[in-house]
Amino acid sequence: MQTLRFKTSLKCNGCVNAIKPSMDSINGIKIWRVFLDVQEKTLEVDLDDSNSEQIANAVKEAVTNAGYTIERI
Repeated sequence: MQTLRFKTSLKCNGCVNAIKPSMDSINGIKIWRVFLDVQEKTLEVDLDDSNSEQIANAVKEAVTNAGYTIERI
């Protein structure tokens, strides 16, 4: 299993709920989670055996379309 990590501008559970439908619809993601209790808010995505670059691009698109910033770390 591979994990992708992203730095985001998500700040609260409302932000997480805004990206949830898009994130849940991305094929190849086993589980995703957002860490809001740290200074640098992060989004982690555990992949099944899918193409990591394709999924990373889909995650970036889902977050930016919801109005937030995202950067892979």
